[in-house]
Amino acid sequence: MPPKKKVMSKNNTKKPRILSPGRKAPNFSLHSTPDQTVSLSDFRGRPVILAFYPADWSPVCTDQMSLYNQVLPEFQRFNAEIFGISVDGSWSHVAFSKDRNLRFSLLSDFEPKGKVASLYGAYSRQTGEAERALFVIDHNGIVRWSYLSPDGVNPGADGILDALDKLYPEKKESTIAVAS
Repeated sequence: MPPKKKVMSKNNTKKPRILSPGRKAPNFSLHSTPDQTVSLSDFRGRPVILAFYPADWSPVCTDQMSLYNQVLPEFQRFNAEIFGISVDGSWSHVAFSKDRNLRFSLLSDFEPKGKVASLYGAYSRQTGEAERALFVIDHNGIVRWSYLSPDGVNPGADGILDALDKLYPEKKESTIAVAS
């Protein structure tokens, strides 16, 4: 077999290689608040969306998390749970979530820093942050779709919704009326 190509960024550093579809999603437990944790295994039996992002309060991350908040009813149509994950601490997540009125949990991959992002191949040692990576995990805990967004680009929700549509075609019709 030929060796795998290394993906290089603009400044000639190796980009993370994210977990590919078909692989079992690594289990984890992370803080959703300073005194509460969430485990991926708690959601077995339903689809889960993991949205790794670099930092609370940054413009692109704020836009990305706000977009997911707006399309949350579409994710819920598939009975999917979404989690935003960054290396920020749980107190930062609480403040950011409250400020943005987010209706889904942000999980803190703070200590040890980036451990879960590393398990998913979405941690940048160079920046000390999670890359902007998305994963759709099916009800059996298998990654069915993954995407690594270019630096500074909001990946939107279309890829997530397409992956959910393919997993659950019987729920394809939207229940949300879109204004023209």
